Amino acid sequence: MGIPILKLGECLLISIQSELDDHTAVEFQEDLLAKIHATSARGVVIDITSIDFIDSFIAKILGDVVSMSRLMGAKVVVTGIQPAVAITLIELGITFEGVLSAMDLESGLDKLKQELGE
Repeated sequence: MGIPILKLGECLLISIQSELDDHTAVEFQEDLLAKIHATSARGVVIDITSIDFIDSFIAKILGDVVSMSRLMGAKVVVTGIQPAVAITLIELGITFEGVLSAMDLESGLDKLKQELGE
């Protein structure tokens, strides 16, 4: 089952509610990029609060999703990064340079709105 991508104004909101397997991660990447293109979304909030650990493939996909979204013109905020996930991302060299982060979904949406001048 895919990850729901909700449209909220000019933003897309994603809350990943379970650990990702390789297939679901790749499907999520394709779905999000297609949705950004179809809706001309200016911003994306990706909430990963439910992810307690992350392997190298999923970390790479997540980093790629962020970079690809930015290339398509959408500002990205990643929320709910757990300590173990942050450690793994940094150890793998995935820094989300230029990407905003927030502790929770509500704060992330507020940050994105500020970035978009709303």
